[in-house]
Amino acid sequence: MSEGTSEQVAAHFRGLILAGRIGAGERLPTVRQTARDFGVALGTAARAYRLLEAEGTIVTRGAAGTRVADQPSTLPGAVTAKLRAAVQEARRSGTSQTEIMNALTAIWDSEQ
Repeated sequence: MSEGTSEQVAAHFRGLILAGRIGAGERLPTVRQTARDFGVALGTAARAYRLLEAEGTIVTRGAAGTRVADQPSTLPGAVTAKLRAAVQEARRSGTSQTEIMNALTAIWDSEQ
């Protein structure tokens, strides 16, 4: 992943957790490893983890490391499957992630 902000790093992990790719109790990489992986400063990675911890998505357990909370929010399986299918179709058609996210936001906002 390219350089990002703490919110982008947090959003990446949040997405993995919501999609069920990282499950309850699973360990996340260290802050130092996350900073290396994302090409961000150590403080940026630490802020991302603090954001996730403040919302109850992850917990830090000292020597046991940072783990996904016992009951993190996850999307229903049918929603995740449809999102995966939409992403695959978007990639096949050459649609960018930004275009998909903008469209999803517009659809979400118009359906309220």
